[in-house]
Amino acid sequence: MKLNTNSNAYIIIYSTILVVIVAFLLAFVFQALKPMQDANVALDVKKQILYSLNIRGLDGAEAEAKYAEVVKSEEKAGDQLYYVCDIKGEKKYVFPLKGMGLWGGISAFVSVNDDLNTIYGAYFNHESETAGLGAEIKDSQAWQEKFQGKKIFSEDGQLAIGVVKKVENPDSHVDCVTGATLTSNGVSDMLREGLKQYVEHLKK
Repeated sequence: MKLNTNSNAYIIIYSTILVVIVAFLLAFVFQALKPMQDANVALDVKKQILYSLNIRGLDGAEAEAKYAEVVKSEEKAGDQLYYVCDIKGEKKYVFPLKGMGLWGGISAFVSVNDDLNTIYGAYFNHESETAGLGAEIKDSQAWQEKFQGKKIFSEDGQLAIGVVKKVENPDSHVDCVTGATLTSNGVSDMLREGLKQYVEHLKK
């Protein structure tokens, strides 16, 4: 019996088999590459933590070695993970933070001195902010460096850290990214809410 390649049944069966084969191949490739993808994600997180400690410009192997050297332990504040580090004999805490920008999620790693009040360094990231505007929170190292030395709390214990249009308290304020007010507001909220929770946990 001659196979009718123009019949609807043949087309449906052929298409189904083709889809199954392609799906199997994609699943196989995904599983084969997943360990490498997971390793790359883990390395990227380690690099971001090092950036927050003002350690930049390292390749993969160098970053792995430096991370192992300076990160002494991983601790938990409730469900939130944070990192206890040592930089030249001085204890630093690195706190992961998450918030919302204009177009999507934003995140950060912020390192704080052992006084639990002075920011040592910061690195910010985003999912989908506007290039040249909100994306500057990630792309501008100079802007991130403005957080170094800022105080989280005022002398009377009030939460003071913030990203503002007009800097009135240079000890705790950083000027916002030009043209990205909503993203800057998201960074400010993320810093204030996240850092307060970690500091309160560590002071208990």
